[in-house]
Amino acid sequence: MSLSLDALSAFVYAADLGSFSAAARRLGKSQSTISEAIANLEIDLGNPLFDRSSRQPALTAAGRLLLPQARQIMAGSQDMLRQAEQLIAGVETRLTIVLSDTFQSQTLESVACRLEERYPLLELECLAGEQEDVLDLILSGRAQLGLVGAMERYPPDIRHQRQREGSELALFASHRHPLADMPQVDEHALEPYRQLRLNTYCDKTPAHAGPRRWYAPSYLMLLDMARLGVGWAELPSWLVKSFGGGELKQLDAPGWPKRMPVDLVWAANRPLGAAAGWLLAQLTNGELNPPAPG
Repeated sequence: MSLSLDALSAFVYAADLGSFSAAARRLGKSQSTISEAIANLEIDLGNPLFDRSSRQPALTAAGRLLLPQARQIMAGSQDMLRQAEQLIAGVETRLTIVLSDTFQSQTLESVACRLEERYPLLELECLAGEQEDVLDLILSGRAQLGLVGAMERYPPDIRHQRQREGSELALFASHRHPLADMPQVDEHALEPYRQLRLNTYCDKTPAHAGPRRWYAPSYLMLLDMARLGVGWAELPSWLVKSFGGGELKQLDAPGWPKRMPVDLVWAANRPLGAAAGWLLAQLTNGELNPPAPG
C-alpha cells in the first residue's frame, strides 16, 4: 500500500482548518476532490479519520492518532524537495568552519543566524583550531573556511582577508600564583616561572624547547592550566572574561595587552559551495567576489 501525498495534505489541512471546504480553498482544489482524497485515504488506512455525522467533520480517535504521523510525512517530503532544490543550486549539504579562540565576534553570531534562515537544511560543523592547525584543516579539505589570529605569511594556496574585529591578548596568572602579587612584571620577572604556551598539532617547535614550559593546542586549554596555578599564559582577554571564573589576574607588563588582527582564510584552488560562498561574502563585507559554486 502506498499513501498519496495529496491525500495526506487534504487530511492535514482539513483537520487544521476544520472543514473540507476550507482545505479545498487552501489547496486550490474543489471540495469534492478533497472529500474523495480523504475517503480514499481512509480506505487505504482501514480507519475512518473524520466523523461526518455533524455539520463540521470532527477527527475520530484514529484520526487524532494518525494526524501527527501524517504531518511528519508531509514535512519530510517538503524537506526532501527543498534539499533537492538546494543541490541543484549548488548548495553543499555540509559546511565546516574552523574558529580560533582569539576571535569573538558579534558579526559572526549575527551572520550565523542569517545562515540558518537562508540554508535551513545545511549541516554546519564548527571546529576549534589555532595557527597552523587552521591552515592544515583548510588545505586538506577538512574545512572550507577558517578564522585565525593573523599570521605573517600564508602558503600560496591560502587566501586570506583581514577582519574588522580583532582580538586583545594579555598575560594572565592565577591569583594564587606568585606573579599575581607583583605590581608589574617584565621578562626577567617572568623567566623563573613556568610559561604555558600554545603549541598546535602542526607546530614545528621541538617538544623540549624549554625546561619550564607546558604546551597545549588551544587557548582554552592554556586557560584551564593557568587556573590551576601552574604557570602564566598569554591569553585572549575575552576568553578569560568569559571562562576564567574570576580566578585569573591580568599581569601588568610593558607592551601588554597587545592587539591581534584576525584573518578569514580559505583555499585558493578549491571552489566553495553556495553556502560557504555566501558566508565568505558576509564576513568580507562584500569586498571580495567569492569563488563560484563548484
